[in-house]
Amino acid sequence: MPRRVLSGQVTSDKMDKTITVLVNRRVMHPLYKKFIRLSKKYAAHDEVNLCKVGDTVRIEECRPISKRKTWVVIERNGQPVGAPAEAATNEA
Repeated sequence: MPRRVLSGQVTSDKMDKTITVLVNRRVMHPLYKKFIRLSKKYAAHDEVNLCKVGDTVRIEECRPISKRKTWVVIERNGQPVGAPAEAATNEA
């Protein structure tokens, strides 16, 4: 089964190795056909505490890490999290 990938804004980085990500989406109301905004917060694993409040991140579904943490950060502000920062700047 493919892993889901979501993108959102970091709203909290106060926990160790964990961030809270707010994901917004637009859905059409089934009866009134009006687009409404829905949002949900996800707890995501940030191994090196790299993400800060306000960053745009992409998170990917993974195995359960704790009771409510089943997502891991794969990208921060368009840069992959796993790669070193020097390698990312040399490629661009």
